[in-house]
Amino acid sequence: MRALLLVVSLLMVSVSYAGEPPPAVRGEIAHLFSYLEASGCDFYRNDSWYGSRDASAHLRRKYEYLVKKGFVSSAEDFIERGATQSSRSGKPYQVRCSGGKIVESGPWFRAELRKYRGLRK
Repeated sequence: MRALLLVVSLLMVSVSYAGEPPPAVRGEIAHLFSYLEASGCDFYRNDSWYGSRDASAHLRRKYEYLVKKGFVSSAEDFIERGATQSSRSGKPYQVRCSGGKIVESGPWFRAELRKYRGLRK
C-alpha cells in the first residue's frame, strides 16, 4: 500500500511539472523577454502599438498560459505559438524600432535567438 501511494505521489508531481520546459529553454525565453524590454521598440498587436515593457508583459502572460497547456518545449515553440500573431484575431505581431522599418515579430525574435545562442557557444 505504501509503495502504491509513493508511485501515485510521484506521478502527480511529474504530471504537475510536465508542461515546464527545460532550464536552458526557460533561459532562452527569459532572454527574449529581456531583449524586448531593453530594445525600446514598439510592438504592434490587434491594431494598436504598445511599448516594449507592456508588450513583454503581454507575451509573458501568453507564455505562462502555453506552459500550463504543455505547448512550449523550445524557444522556437514559444516564438511560433505565442510571439508571432494574435491568438484572437490571427493578425501578425509587428515590431518597430527607433522609428525604423516595421518587421514581423517572428523573424525579429528568431534573429535574436540565433544571436543569443551564438554568443553562448
